[in-house]
Amino acid sequence: MNQSRDHDIRTIRARKDFRCYGMGLGIILLDDVYPGFPGDVRNASAYPFPIQYEIAEGVDIPALVTAEDKSPCLPPVVRAAQKLQRMGCRAIAAECGYFAYFQRELASSVDVPVFSSALLQVPMAQQLIGPDRVVGILMAQKQFVTARHLESVGIRPGTNYVIGGAMDEGRCEEFDHLWTKERRTNPPAADYDKAKAEFVAEGVRFYQQYPKMGAMVLECTGFSPFARALQHEIQIPVFSWGTLLDYAYSVAAHRDYYGHV
Repeated sequence: MNQSRDHDIRTIRARKDFRCYGMGLGIILLDDVYPGFPGDVRNASAYPFPIQYEIAEGVDIPALVTAEDKSPCLPPVVRAAQKLQRMGCRAIAAECGYFAYFQRELASSVDVPVFSSALLQVPMAQQLIGPDRVVGILMAQKQFVTARHLESVGIRPGTNYVIGGAMDEGRCEEFDHLWTKERRTNPPAADYDKAKAEFVAEGVRFYQQYPKMGAMVLECTGFSPFARALQHEIQIPVFSWGTLLDYAYSVAAHRDYYGHV
């Protein structure tokens, strides 16, 4: 961050239809009110690159996650992505793994790469660990993931993955206090230590169910703050929204190298 300017930049010129410059990732936010710990995509403070938010008007958690008909979500989500592109964002991401449902439509609607869901990392994780081990996909709520969510991000049904739900059966109460409307506190709030303990316990329980688990992918943006704590316990590769956004930015704005020989 303290390096001098890039001396290869001697002339500046407009990029087609871009309004702002030096931009990083554009994040599509749900139209909902709740906070996120540092590491959650909703909290920009922990990321070492520029973040620009745009709200998908009218698209909240029930509309995106639990509603059977998700088609009303598509127009406002596409509008948000296109506005972020006009702002100058070099890549588009989102704040919920269930945006995977619209990966194809979003990628077709803009001219910059789209990273709609942490689930995009599952096919890569499958290749990294080989066919004899499984990738654990830890969703917020397992019951709401569909074949379309998986297929839209390149996950082939019936391959080497297993799915769990950290919040299933009322577990992870602190997350409910943030995201589940009928269980939210007023205002929505959560205790860091309790949320961490509940999540890590569920992640370990999921891991222990499958002795052949070789990697875990955390679907929910709210899981990233606790990914390292979980990895300390299970000692396997852990993919999260944090790893996805780091990768997305490195692709969209490749780093330069400073060193010596």
